[in-house]
This record gives sequence, structure tokens and C-alpha cells, in this order.
Amino acid sequence: MKIKEIRDLSVEELRLKERDLADELFKLKIRHTTGQLDSPAALRNVRKDIARIKTVMKQKELQK
Repeated sequence: MKIKEIRDLSVEELRLKERDLADELFKLKIRHTTGQLDSPAALRNVRKDIARIKTVMKQKELQK
């Protein structure tokens, strides 16, 4: 997910997206543990997306 796309979302949309990505990360970790994960890079990409969302949420919080 691009940072520009994330910045265009509202705070509520960011919270929902973060929750969805956290669920996806959990599922990917389980698949990685059981050896069913094809691409370990997917874990890294989801973690980075979560970090981007949290950064933008913090920036929006500080602007208030």
C-alpha cells in the first residue's frame, strides 16, 4: 500500500485497515509456522503497511 493512499484515508478508515492488516498478519504467521507460507516477504510487507498506517494516524493526531 502506498503512503499517498494511506494519507487519503480518514482516521476511522485507518483504524479498520489496521485491524484488517493485523488479522492478516496473524494468519500469515500461522501459515509461516506450519510451513505453508510461499512468500516470507508477505510478512514483511504487511508489517510495513501496519507501521505506515500507525505513522499516519500519529501525524493526524498531532495535527489536531
